[in-house]
This record gives sequence, structure tokens and C-alpha cells, in this order.
Amino acid sequence: QVQLVESGGGLVQTGGSLGLSCVASGRTFSTYGLGWFRQAPGKEREFVAAISWNGSPTYYSDSVKGRFTISRDNAANTVYLQMSSLKPEDTAVYFCAAAHLYSRDNADLYDYWGQGTQVTVSS
Repeated sequence: QVQLVESGGGLVQTGGSLGLSCVASGRTFSTYGLGWFRQAPGKEREFVAAISWNGSPTYYSDSVKGRFTISRDNAANTVYLQMSSLKPEDTAVYFCAAAHLYSRDNADLYDYWGQGTQVTVSS
């Protein structure tokens, strides 16, 4: 069993940067593929970024490619999402998720989910 806790959300202006963290419990964290998803009000959950168990490869949605960076520190049981050049359309609740296999953008293959952290980008 893996428990995930996100942090780092908040309010930022358009063009600003924000970093999210997700700390996981469990001794097998280093074997999991990890992902970030987001859900805006009234919209479906959307894939953001994914990273394999050892940090490579990574995979991004077209909407965040070049602006967001996913990384992980297996020694700290933590996955990060560094967001820059933020836009109002990035406003959403951001969730981290863990999968037994590297699952890229397929949310159905993720086994564990955090509770989410709110990111709001003001225009």
C-alpha cells in the first residue's frame, strides 16, 4: 500500500512559477512509475506528466511540454513537478499518482492517488 501526500499548491500570477511535491509512504516507492494529473472545475481529469521508476523516461502532455518538469528523488520518496510560465488555464487541483508499471498518461493504470493540491493562476 502506498499513500501519497501532495504539497506546494497556491496562488500565482500568470507567467509565474510554482513547485509541487508529493511524498509517498511505502518501502517500494523506487519501483513505481509516477504521474501528475490535474482536474479543473467542470472538466475531466487530465494527464500532466509521468516519470519512470529510475527517472527516465519522462512524458508530458502537449499543453505543458517545455514549461513543466517532473523529477523524483527515490531516497526521499518524493516526486516533484516544477511549473513555470504558468497560465490561467493551468488552474486546477493537481494530483500525484503511483503505478506498479510506468503508465504514462493512462490514468486507469495508476494504483494509488493523492488527495490533490490546488493551483490557481491569476490573470
